[in-house]
Amino acid sequence: MNMEKDDMTTQANAATLSAGTEQKAKLGLGSIWQKYGTLGILILLVVISSALSPQFFLTRDNLVQVLLQSSVMILLACGVFFTILIAGIDLSVGSMLALTGMVSAQLTVAGMPFWLAILLGGVLLGAMLGAINGVLVNVTQLHPFIITLGTMAIYRGLTLIISDARSVFGFDPRFSDIVAGHILGIPVPVLIAVVVSGFLYFLARFTKLGRNIYALGGNAQAAWFSGINIKLHTLMVFIISGVCAGVAGVVTVARTGAAEPNAGTGFETFAIASAIIGGTSFFGGRGAVTGVVVGGLIIGVINNILNIMNVQSYYQQIVMGALIIGAVTADKLFGRKK
Repeated sequence: MNMEKDDMTTQANAATLSAGTEQKAKLGLGSIWQKYGTLGILILLVVISSALSPQFFLTRDNLVQVLLQSSVMILLACGVFFTILIAGIDLSVGSMLALTGMVSAQLTVAGMPFWLAILLGGVLLGAMLGAINGVLVNVTQLHPFIITLGTMAIYRGLTLIISDARSVFGFDPRFSDIVAGHILGIPVPVLIAVVVSGFLYFLARFTKLGRNIYALGGNAQAAWFSGINIKLHTLMVFIISGVCAGVAGVVTVARTGAAEPNAGTGFETFAIASAIIGGTSFFGGRGAVTGVVVGGLIIGVINNILNIMNVQSYYQQIVMGALIIGAVTADKLFGRKK
């Protein structure tokens, strides 16, 4: 009898040890994925792209083009990052980009100084649109997916109404010369993306607001018991998303030289993909702005190499969808449990 009990105890200890070993291995994989997974993907893509197009991909002009294409995605993704950080989402960023860009262009055409048009039509309007999203989420208590799905359609409709579904151009040339120009050979949109992402990195890592947002995403109930104003912080993350979309709208108009009513269509997919691929947990409470920037660069490299290979844009949508599914699956398999 005693021998049987000893055997059962030994088996139980072995099973416990095996489970503990598996858990440690999982946590180890999760730690490696969180720290180096996104950067590894970017390096791998650069190597593959260089091999597929060795005489074109690594040229200075093409690399600058990749950074330019990535700059708008990074701006949008940095805003979406904060909404995902609280286990929410913002599907309206593409429509906010179009509306803020359109209003900025129209204000300039109407005679307003271009810098004031950028401030009011881009930054301030973006903040107001984001605030509307946040207020609706707080008042209705509906998931941000539902709210921003609705405002995505509303903001796009407003863009079509105020523009009569027509492009707006012929505004102050200084608008494009300054916002889409170069400083010391570096494109201004890239510098804007660097400054905005750097500020948001500081905000997330070193301020009370950032710590509270992480806490809210990690455990909303515990955050509430800790005295964190959940509604205020929810409002703030959507304002941040709106401002980022407004800046992206201004950059887009400056780069193209015209405000298009359909600008930014589908960009919410790229922004979400950038954030998720960049290591932001879709379940909230975990992620970093640096990872989002790398995620945006990954999207830029993928789009660039597909364009080089003359792959139609329809296939790019398939690639983005597959990447989102893969990144969320990896987070669920290897991510640390909260």
